[in-house]
Amino acid sequence: MDFNPSSVARVCVRSTNWLGDAVMSLPAIRAIRNVLPHAGLALVARPELADLFARESAVDRVIPYPAPSNFAARRAFAAELGEQKFDCAILLQNAFDAALIAWMAAIPERIGYNRDVRGLLLTRAIPVPDPGDIPRHERFYYLELLRRAGIIDRFPMCETIALENVEAARRSGAQHLAALGIAEPVIGISPGAAYGNAKRWMSERFAECGRALRPADGTVLVFGSAGERELAETVARAIPGARNLAGQTTLREFIDLVACCRLFLCNDSGAMHVASALGVPTIAVFGATDDVTTGPTGSHALVVREHAECSPCLLRECPIDHRCMARVTAERVIEAAGKLCADPALRDNPVR
Repeated sequence: MDFNPSSVARVCVRSTNWLGDAVMSLPAIRAIRNVLPHAGLALVARPELADLFARESAVDRVIPYPAPSNFAARRAFAAELGEQKFDCAILLQNAFDAALIAWMAAIPERIGYNRDVRGLLLTRAIPVPDPGDIPRHERFYYLELLRRAGIIDRFPMCETIALENVEAARRSGAQHLAALGIAEPVIGISPGAAYGNAKRWMSERFAECGRALRPADGTVLVFGSAGERELAETVARAIPGARNLAGQTTLREFIDLVACCRLFLCNDSGAMHVASALGVPTIAVFGATDDVTTGPTGSHALVVREHAECSPCLLRECPIDHRCMARVTAERVIEAAGKLCADPALRDNPVR
């Protein structure tokens, strides 16, 4: 049966669970809105991701879904969804749990990839693309779900993933900096990565870059999660005047502060995707992971990596000598940052 947009007045979209994946799914969410311009679009997302979608015009509201502790919690949440009488659920998240919740909520149309043994819970169990079927970047994985389901007939233009209302974020970020007594201009460093240590460049090299690129009369901000505060402090202590904000911001505050940055240095991480989507000149160090599939988008972002015969391995922990990261020197990153910010198209964000 073909997808019939006129039959959908309320659509529930299940977000991915990781920040970087959520950014890369934005083209798909916007494509759903374009097909269903008059439908109410509710996004089911983990509470910690809700701020990412707060300024997105494609999303009417976010329904927070905390990580369930047991089956009773799932059943209670599904009952709440069921009361809202959604016509269709589109599951960008791959897990069995996403299909189970939509099925228990009795949403009549349930669309998702046929993964994680959940096909019987979906009304449209979409075959997972084989390697080579679609462009390799992960944003196309979410768009292909829509194409195979008949929701769109072609991929939209999305060479650059950009967050909306960036100027509002910058204004809010500037107010936050002033309240913290932090002098502008600022650059940002995010030395962590949630997936595992194999994705992390050496903290001392981030610090070396911070010292070299620190704006005159400005500040280096070091970001991270609460669990990365010690790592961030190691970097911040080695940079004169740096401020460690790891674990001290909500996601919305992080977005606003990054929007104020003249430059952002990071690993392959959710922070990288946010900075790139804000249009901030972004340097991302890659090693264990594949920048073709999960790299930042847009001409204002550069990936720095060195050849290693074992890379990309996609492992959480390096079993040998972390050579993919060890071969990336601070000088190489500093040089890349200088070239990126010397680009005439980026002169509104110079490193000074």
